[in-house]
Amino acid sequence: MNSPCRVIVMAKAPVAGHAKTRLIPALGAAGAAALAERLLDHAVRQAVAADIGPVDLCGAPECNHATADPGAHPAFVRLREQLPIELTAQGTGDLGERMHRAFERVLGSTHGNPRHALLIGTDAPALDAALLNETADALNRTDAVFVPAHDGGYVLVGLRRPAIQLFEQMRWSTPTVMACTRERLAAAGLRHVELPPLHDIDEPADLLHLPPGWLE
Repeated sequence: MNSPCRVIVMAKAPVAGHAKTRLIPALGAAGAAALAERLLDHAVRQAVAADIGPVDLCGAPECNHATADPGAHPAFVRLREQLPIELTAQGTGDLGERMHRAFERVLGSTHGNPRHALLIGTDAPALDAALLNETADALNRTDAVFVPAHDGGYVLVGLRRPAIQLFEQMRWSTPTVMACTRERLAAAGLRHVELPPLHDIDEPADLLHLPPGWLE
């Protein structure tokens, strides 16, 4: 029987001028925010549909104000009302600090907590419930699981215990993230599984990887 696996969805509030800013030249600020909200909605619903454990929507503060309530945006409120999810806050720090904090919160104590956790963003629309089930199953047999991104990063990381060495002092949003992560996994003696890479939606050229009709 598979161990319970919490799914953490890391997300920014879809605020125009703040979310998916690299897509603004192609979509405008409002269009980029609308796509960000659709990606957010899709990611959270797939996490719930996977039915592998509790789902956290872990929000970044709006407009980079660390004290703002990440659950205050209407998109987060709507999802909390419609779906069985918990809203949590990413807190301060760079992406690695925030990711490690989320794993620490979920896996740092075994009392009453799932023993495994998957952490995803909202940028990869091909990351669906079936794939989440596949990664959760793989995590039963190894220390870590990843779904790389075609741009050199990754769109999913799963862990059985916190591993700060995978996240500290990383040059995020560069083509070397997954390669550097592999080196760190080897240095830490952590076994890992990688599934086939997916496209994430960051730049205008990535828009062709959206499902049909998403921009209509």
